[in-house]
Amino acid sequence: MVHPPTPASSHRICISIYLFLLFFGLTCVGQAKTPPQPSESVIAIGDVHGDFDDFVTILQKAGLIDGQHHWTGGKTTFVQVGDLLDRGPKPREVMDLMMSLEKEAPTAGGRVVGLLGNHEMMNIMGDLRYVTPVNYASFADSNAEKRQKSAYEDYLKWRKSHAQLLTELPQPMEMTEPEWMARHPAGFIEHREAFSPNGVYGKWLREHSAVAQIGGVIFLHGGIDPKLAHLKIETINSHIRDEMKAFDSVKQYLQSEKVILPFFTLQEMAAVVQAEISAEHKSLMPTNPQRQAKMMEFLGFQEWLSVRPDGPLWFRGYDQWSDEEGGAQVGKLLEAYKATHIAVGHTVQRGGRVRSRFGDRVFLIDTGMLSSYYPGGRPSALEICSDAKITAEYMDQQVVILPPAAPSQGNSAPAAGGGSAEGSEKSAVASANDGICAAPAAAAH
Repeated sequence: MVHPPTPASSHRICISIYLFLLFFGLTCVGQAKTPPQPSESVIAIGDVHGDFDDFVTILQKAGLIDGQHHWTGGKTTFVQVGDLLDRGPKPREVMDLMMSLEKEAPTAGGRVVGLLGNHEMMNIMGDLRYVTPVNYASFADSNAEKRQKSAYEDYLKWRKSHAQLLTELPQPMEMTEPEWMARHPAGFIEHREAFSPNGVYGKWLREHSAVAQIGGVIFLHGGIDPKLAHLKIETINSHIRDEMKAFDSVKQYLQSEKVILPFFTLQEMAAVVQAEISAEHKSLMPTNPQRQAKMMEFLGFQEWLSVRPDGPLWFRGYDQWSDEEGGAQVGKLLEAYKATHIAVGHTVQRGGRVRSRFGDRVFLIDTGMLSSYYPGGRPSALEICSDAKITAEYMDQQVVILPPAAPSQGNSAPAAGGGSAEGSEKSAVASANDGICAAPAAAAH
């Protein structure tokens, strides 16, 4: 049987199908060779201390914000380990930016984890030794002078009604009006209100934790003393939250009993409560058991986990331990929490460099960002990639502390690294324009 000739149109259809399949195949091959997207990462930044300008600069350098200070970090987790405020000129701007980023990051799949430092706790409790007149002035508004004078009048009334108590104070509390005004400058009263339980910053800070574990890395401000390693991380955070609530409750009670005024500093509150107890003992008069118990509870604050030198907000052992002592202690800590690394701030590192210790298992990331207060300090960020690469980023360079894990180790949380106990920035230096997690590690030197 003879087949009829194939029409020309059929040839064209076959050629079209062939070209389509050929093009589709080439497209698929091209897609298969597209470079992988940058790995998700964790970026940690240490103490800021009101240095808003440098804080913005390092956030931009790390790719977390744009020129308008909006989140550009995608799915990155950004951890700030506390001490946003005090000493520097712009603590409000720093806190406002953190509050904004906490809201923006989740919409892009990212996360901002703000942790408490000792200076956050100090401001909550009224320990204002490091709050500067410039800091207070930033809280002042058009009614600042009126509030200042009203508070001074309240102070005079309080003095008049506490004559016996004042005789029990170890140091005279009497101040002339100029002296009082100098110690309570414009913005002081507003500052105390802002850090109260219902104040814009006080309420926000009270929602923060002291410790966070992300993957295999523990982040906090000071450190976990080995003596506290029996406490779970959530237990430590619960202790700190409970102590803040206890402080707020006792302070409110003492205000309602007219023992203290709302704007008293922590040191003034402690002195007045101690004097009140002493005066009651000398009077030989029956005391109110509840009142007595509340005052004793307040005076016990120095033993609180949030205030103690060995507490998570104040501990400095990771910086102070010898190599031998620290190596053993860190191993026990990591085992207790099933972790691989610890990253802390709180103690400024010499030369403004991120310091790794104890076999690259502990990272000290407070590099003295506020260089006007810490000579030689500078902003920095620690980035931990999903392939276990750990990098210190500065404005002029990126330094690989730990290279990426071998493929057989997978892309899980970083494993404990080797190297010397004082191994800081020793692995590689990358170009200041390279990405971190997206870029291959520079050759070791």
